[in-house]
Order: sequence, then structure tokens, then C-alpha cells
Amino acid sequence: MPDDAAAARAAAEEESALSHPPVDPDATAAYGDHPDQVIDFYAPRPGPETAGPMAAAPLVVVLHGGAWRARYDRRHVTPFAGFLARRGFAVANVEYRRGGAEDGTGGDGGAGGDGAGSVPPAGRWPDTFDDVVAALDALPALVRAALPQADARRTVLTGHSAGGHLALWAAARHLLPADAPWRVDRPAPLRGVVALAPIADFEAAEKLGVCDHAAWQLLGGRGGFAGRRPYADPVLLLPTGIATTLVQGRTDIVVPQQVAESYAEAAAKAGEVVGLTLLEDVGHFPLIDPAADACAVVAEEIAQLAW
Repeated sequence: MPDDAAAARAAAEEESALSHPPVDPDATAAYGDHPDQVIDFYAPRPGPETAGPMAAAPLVVVLHGGAWRARYDRRHVTPFAGFLARRGFAVANVEYRRGGAEDGTGGDGGAGGDGAGSVPPAGRWPDTFDDVVAALDALPALVRAALPQADARRTVLTGHSAGGHLALWAAARHLLPADAPWRVDRPAPLRGVVALAPIADFEAAEKLGVCDHAAWQLLGGRGGFAGRRPYADPVLLLPTGIATTLVQGRTDIVVPQQVAESYAEAAAKAGEVVGLTLLEDVGHFPLIDPAADACAVVAEEIAQLAW
């Protein structure tokens, strides 16, 4: 358990990150019929923060976090999306179906009765994964219509926390078991992945009780966790052959650095070098907080892969 000082610091970081007003997108497009099957688009905005020349801006695809639970939607990362647009990136902020009541309240404590008390269940199996795949498959056509400034050949996939898991997973679809409905025959055409405090290793996350055992719930609890891990856990889908960087705060008590380190170690054992940027005196939320120095580090890591 974190001490009182660590918990207070984490709460202050979360309050700062979530204090920014939402940033409206320049366009929104649907990739399915469900209200959550939408993508918000942000055009690159030239200015002093721009990371490179404005012609043909790289595309950053954002998958938000929130433990795959309905109470957290894409709105909390719209300031982060706007920040990236001001750095000269074209941005696609993806929504997807999550677990729990539609209004983000209530829930039965987890799929299969294996949750954590009154905590809403995390994710929907297989809907959450279906949506990420559908969004990314639809993205090239949607980007051409909504963001003509974007160069989709220079796409970087990023995600925070549970969204970091989804980013790593989506980049590894070509390594899924042969009977997985989401499997593809070749690696995704990405410049790279930048995963921010990702839930990257489900076994490591469960040992630490990350997000009230959200990974356990996502896969169906006792009835599904072991059988579904090969289809859902990024640490079992290596090496990807795609440039990957993890950005992690050393004082993160939400998704501790041991989870990212476990993924990086597994990648090394599989013969792949995964970058791991550890930030001193940084917790979970500064990575997506435009007011925090850590957010500028994230933008630079994305730029290193994109430009």
C-alpha cells in the first residue's frame, strides 16, 4: 500500500491532469453503429511548440486509459490530444466500448463475479478488442476525409494505462494465435508505439492488484483469465518487430514501474529491444497532463519515432 504522502501526491497529479477543460475536436467520425464507436480528429496547429515542419504532419493515434471502465471516456485525454496538435501532429483520439454501466456508475463488481466489490467491471470481452481493431482498420479512410494534412505513412500509436495496453496489443495482432478473430498476416504499418504507463503484463499487474484487478476482470475473471491471456496480453505477443518505447513514472502507484519493466525484460528475452524511459518524481497522470514537464517528454518520444 502507498504511504499517505505518496497517495496525496498521486491525487494531486490526477487532479491537475483532469482539471483542464475538454478540447473540442476539429472533426468526429464513426467507425461503427454504437455511440462509443467514434474517433475525434485534431488538425496540426503550427506554432512555437511545433515539433517539425508542417507539411504532411505525422499521425498520432491515441487510445485513452481508465482501466477499460465506462466511467472514463476519451474526453479526459482531449487536452493531451490538443497538446499534441500544437506540437504539429495530426491526432486521432479513439473511443471504444468499456465495462460497467453506460453512465459509468454501478456495475456488478467484475465479469464472472470475480471483481473487486462495488468496482464496475473492466472492459467487455470481446467488444473492447473488437472496437480497437475496427477503429484502426477504418482509420486510413477516415483520416483521408477528416485530416488531409496527415501523413498516415508516419503513424505512431500511443496510449495511456489501459490504453497503453491496447496500443501494445494492437501492434502485435500479427502474433495472435491462429484462431484469433483479430489476427492479421503482417505487422501493422506503424512508425512505432509509445506506451505510457501501460498495463503491459497482465500477470505482473495482477500480482500488484493494478486498478482493482482490472486485467483479471477484462478477461472474465476466474473463468477466462488463463484461457484468454494468449489472445490479450501483450507480454505474450513478442517480438513485434515494431519500434516500441515505454514511458513510465518512477513514483507511479496506479500502474507501478514493475509492470513496464516486466514487459521490457520479456521483449529482451524474445530478442527485441524496447525503449524504457523512466521519469524521476513522476506518477501516473503527468504523462498526459499538458501542464507537466513529463507530457513534453512524451511528445518528444513520439516525435523521435514519427519525424
